[in-house]
Amino acid sequence: MAERSQPGLLEVLAIAAVAIAAVLGAAVVTSLLPVDVQRVVFREPVAIAVIVVGTVFVLWRVAARRPPEA
Repeated sequence: MAERSQPGLLEVLAIAAVAIAAVLGAAVVTSLLPVDVQRVVFREPVAIAVIVVGTVFVLWRVAARRPPEA
């Protein structure tokens, strides 16, 4: 059985860069929306809903993984 190694510094930095780019991209897209839609995004708990849905998805994926066969 092949042993899985820990992610290295480059992998961690790459994931961090993707996360930062996603947040900045979301900010740019939000700034391009009409003012009425911006009000909905800023006054309603849209970010919380996105975080909850994303967390549920990640937990579902982790729970659905099969344990490695020995």
